Amino acid sequence: MAHATVEPAAPPPQTRPPSGLAGVVGLGVAVAVMVAASLTALTDARPVTSLGLPDPGVLTNVGLPAVRAGTEALMVLTIGALLLAAFLVSPQRAGYLDVGGYRALRAASWTAAGWAAGSILLIPLNVADALGRPVGDVLDPGLLIDLIPRLSAATAWSLTALVALLVLVGCRTVLTWGWSAVLFGLALLGPLPVALTGHSAGGGAHDIASDSLVLHVLAASLWVGGLVALLGIATTRGPDRSSALATAVPRFSRLALACWLVLAVTGVVNALVRIPLTALIGSEYGALVMAKVAALIVLGALGAAHRRSSVGPASQGDTRALLRLGGVEVLLMLATIGLAVALGRSAPPDTGGVPSRTEAVIGYDLSGPPTLAGLAFDWRFDLVFGTAAIVLAIAYLLGVRRLRRRGDAWATGRTLAWLVGCLALLVATSSGIGRYAPAMFSVHMGQHMILGMLVPILLVLGGPVTLALRVLPPSGRAGPPGPREWLLAAVHSPIARWLTHPLVALALFVGSYYVLYFSGLFPAALPQHWAHKLMNLHFLLVGALFFWPIVGIDPAPRRLPPPARMGLVFASVPFHAFFGVAVMSANTALGGEYYQSLALPWVPDPLHDQHLGGGLAWAAGEVPLLLVVIALLVQWSRQDERSARRDDRRADADGDSDLEAYNAMLRRLATNGPPLVAQSDESGYGSGHTEDVARTTPTPPHDPSDGDSSAVSTAQRHDQSTVDGLRGTRNDRPLVARRDPDRDVE
Repeated sequence: MAHATVEPAAPPPQTRPPSGLAGVVGLGVAVAVMVAASLTALTDARPVTSLGLPDPGVLTNVGLPAVRAGTEALMVLTIGALLLAAFLVSPQRAGYLDVGGYRALRAASWTAAGWAAGSILLIPLNVADALGRPVGDVLDPGLLIDLIPRLSAATAWSLTALVALLVLVGCRTVLTWGWSAVLFGLALLGPLPVALTGHSAGGGAHDIASDSLVLHVLAASLWVGGLVALLGIATTRGPDRSSALATAVPRFSRLALACWLVLAVTGVVNALVRIPLTALIGSEYGALVMAKVAALIVLGALGAAHRRSSVGPASQGDTRALLRLGGVEVLLMLATIGLAVALGRSAPPDTGGVPSRTEAVIGYDLSGPPTLAGLAFDWRFDLVFGTAAIVLAIAYLLGVRRLRRRGDAWATGRTLAWLVGCLALLVATSSGIGRYAPAMFSVHMGQHMILGMLVPILLVLGGPVTLALRVLPPSGRAGPPGPREWLLAAVHSPIARWLTHPLVALALFVGSYYVLYFSGLFPAALPQHWAHKLMNLHFLLVGALFFWPIVGIDPAPRRLPPPARMGLVFASVPFHAFFGVAVMSANTALGGEYYQSLALPWVPDPLHDQHLGGGLAWAAGEVPLLLVVIALLVQWSRQDERSARRDDRRADADGDSDLEAYNAMLRRLATNGPPLVAQSDESGYGSGHTEDVARTTPTPPHDPSDGDSSAVSTAQRHDQSTVDGLRGTRNDRPLVARRDPDRDVE
């Protein structure tokens, strides 16, 4: 995080958005509310109607989508304002937010307040909708406290309200750039609880539907909110306006294009898994999908017009085209939010298919017991981790290509380690291993070992941070901080330094096994698709934090000496081995009820499958540790070689004065006499040479006629025969041989 060393600048007098932009945004939020309420009323959409519950009344049926549309609009505005404060405008050199960032942070506090209020209001509305009772009947606090944990929608909005309140408090207390970036990351968590508990989270293919919806919502939040925040800069007046536009407009233009592509792909994927193409025509759900597709196409065309006509002029300070197109785009975007809310309230058309028990629980069917061929070739692509593996591999190769085009070298071994790590991530999550992991404990444990140990080791050996720092251009003293500076700030932040502390990293790496599996967390997480994603992410992050300071190529906040690294590795071995033994010897199956509910014919005894998984954890977990030991030994050896080459180069530069001084000390100790140091090259001795001349050569009397002859040392006046005799003695031979640099091997 950025740390400030001086007092922050005085807050600007203008902390709210200008009235013109506020009017456009207010109109857009009103349009979103009206679209959601009217479409819900026209289609009479209510997801729980099929359950036979009574009608809760017009207030709940229409008010719930209306409040949700307004709340989600305020949510994306908050995310956009924090995006602007953290990454689209430059902070002060001391680390405090500049005028533009401070203004965005204060605007985010207002929208976060509305986001929190709407989320709190949606809790009783969702309870009333789920029970089929008027909202006035469920406002009793005791009843709400009892029902909220039992209803997924109410729980999701409770978590969202908590995130919004934390963001609100942060926006009112934070003044530095580093904490604004933390608030931005926290705000991105806000849409996730609701996205993971909608109708996409149930029924067949809900794994793909949930993943695509999460990516869809995050991309929409960044795009819509970021555009409104950018228009906020364009409508302000102040000395910082031109510099802020020059930085923010090009950055957001690139981000907007990426968001539109993500929206297009995930929208198509989510629609295809919810409704067949033949049902798009003739159904209300299909009509809403087509309307959303049309809105996305129009927004893409407006974005292309922006890139062609407004990005360049706006970067130079001419914002007329940006404001003209941006105002229309904001209204259409917010109206699309209302359309999306109405779509979420509508149930997909019934295709007549009844999902099997396994498909209803994990999202897809399993064809049979896992064989080696099935684990290798029975793939189901993971939209989150599979996409991440491909993107990381491509980005790394592009970075290596840029280095080599400018003539810089990059070790092939690092590239190979990174690509193999990305391949291992792809295989662990998208192959048959990822397909069977939610249904069988043994396969889950194998996936755990790959994600928690093998993949992090390979990725940290690839040195991605070092590669990025060499590829990304520095912003310079006068330029705004960019990706390179953000990366450096993250690596050297107090959080990174704390997480990479040896004791903390060791506790997270080995302690998380016991906390997850030997508590109630694992059985509670098994039925939830999002929990499986969170576990996979946890394994990756904890493994990377542990192995980064041990075998990582990248600069770590804490540099450990090789013996400490080796000791840290061996300290984790007994904990890991004991975990595998404990799982193998357990008498009760972990998550046994969940595995029995799947009723897989090839897993008649979940406890036996658990014992197999414990054996895999005990045996397979030692292989990555062996790779770590080998990597440590190789790095240790290369470090010694590099140190020796540095010493040789220094010796060649200064005549090996350190070695000669050391030999002189040893000769003095061997002869028990004081050393005499030659003061001139005339004596024929090298630098640092000493002789016991006082005992072998008499000192001639001083002759005043010699003038300056008294300034000449005795060692410079002894005869050549004495010199030759001393050179032939054993005392004059070096006691430490000089290293020949030509014999060193790189």
